[in-house]
Amino acid sequence: MRLALPISLVFVLVCSACAQTQAQPRPPVVNDPGGANLPAQKIGANDLIAVSVYDAPEFTRTVRIGADGNIRLPMLGQLVHAEGLLPAQLETAIAAALKTEEILVDPYVTVTVVEYDSRPITVSGAVKNPTTFQAVGDVTLLDAITRAGGLAPESGPEILITHTQAGPDSAPISLTRRVPVKALNNATDPEVNLALHGGEQIRVPEVGKVFVVGNVKTPGAFPLQDDDETTVLKALALSQGLAPYAAKVAYIIRRDDRTGHKNEMPIELNKIMRRQAPDVTLLANDILYIPDNSGRRATMAVIDRIATFGAGTASGILVYSGR
Repeated sequence: MRLALPISLVFVLVCSACAQTQAQPRPPVVNDPGGANLPAQKIGANDLIAVSVYDAPEFTRTVRIGADGNIRLPMLGQLVHAEGLLPAQLETAIAAALKTEEILVDPYVTVTVVEYDSRPITVSGAVKNPTTFQAVGDVTLLDAITRAGGLAPESGPEILITHTQAGPDSAPISLTRRVPVKALNNATDPEVNLALHGGEQIRVPEVGKVFVVGNVKTPGAFPLQDDDETTVLKALALSQGLAPYAAKVAYIIRRDDRTGHKNEMPIELNKIMRRQAPDVTLLANDILYIPDNSGRRATMAVIDRIATFGAGTASGILVYSGR
């Protein structure tokens, strides 16, 4: 047996239910696909984002931004451009697309960044641990060098930062800035600790070296001093000085970077040692070769044999036997 309710009472009940439904706030959308808690930065190609639409699970998914900077969502006929937008701006763009194509009347969209992959910073060269990482949050040049484990002992006096940007005709151009290591480490100029935004290539060249070979006591490769020039006399001091029977004339072997040819430049080593000729400056990758004075060595060998012979006869050691 059914009870018949008055029409007025039914109307009141329906209106009350509608009022409660309209007054009920939308619950917050929980969107934590990977536990990511990344700062909101402009989205770029290859970044991974999480899209969540309240009460529409078919739209809730993770999407990677395409190389063209767009994303595609199910049931949407148009692509949504995401590159260069903040997450909040992309939320507005997705909601507008859903409204325009009359898929949802009043969509509630949330966008969070799961992974940034569009802001690589590469650190290479004379660092302890060359690395590539993403510029998430505030990143400076010192931060990048620290992530690479710091400078290696053979690092040079400068750091090169190369960044590609659009030129006047939209063609990409590469710009390189040189930062002195001393100014960066000593914080004498705060502006040299550059802010990095992604896309930078940081290279730390090795310090230049000079090579000393031939008649010296300790041949080897010696780093150039960044605060002063390296000369022939300084290179000889680093190699512990001349060995016996060094020639009076030495040679600087220098490679021409433009042609690749090696040139030999003779220098009056004997005169430089006696301060009768000016000292000669050496450049990176120069080879200082001190040849052997073979004539003097041969003469000294003869003198040594004669001296040995004389000492032997004087002591009666010399024995002559004949037939």
